[in-house]
Amino acid sequence: QWVYNILEKKAEADRIVHENPDPSNGFVLVPDLKWNQNQLEDLYLIALVHCRDIKSLRDLTAQHLPLLRNVLQEGQEAIVKRFGVPGSQLRIYLHYQPSYYHLHVHFTALGYDAPGSSVERAHLLADVIDNLAMDSMYYQKRALTFPLRADEPLFKKFQEAGKV
Repeated sequence: QWVYNILEKKAEADRIVHENPDPSNGFVLVPDLKWNQNQLEDLYLIALVHCRDIKSLRDLTAQHLPLLRNVLQEGQEAIVKRFGVPGSQLRIYLHYQPSYYHLHVHFTALGYDAPGSSVERAHLLADVIDNLAMDSMYYQKRALTFPLRADEPLFKKFQEAGKV
């Protein structure tokens, strides 16, 4: 609901850094709640897509390339305009598994060791775009490794199924 409240401007409307209102290819860019916005060393923003039927990386196909390219290009442009940080100094990625199931993209300062920015969980947006350009169904076919904490419900399900 938090995501929908932001998209509908019922919450955090004053925090929006950039918005492309297109219902298919648009998004809202907001500072992550973990970032206090006082220093650029730990810059952290989230792009929340307007399209509500894309839950995670697994749902993406080549039809989403215009959306993903918009997020990448417009997100970088908005960040350099507002904060003076160029795209070359950003890590732009998606999580798999995500912490919530509404497609969102993380923008962090390259030097910031953000939680979940490691290779086990983060998939660089530029790589995602390239993979989908090569194979529209890449993320439906590909085995994706991801870490789980021992206290996560999904981990317990894997244990019960004898997969751990």
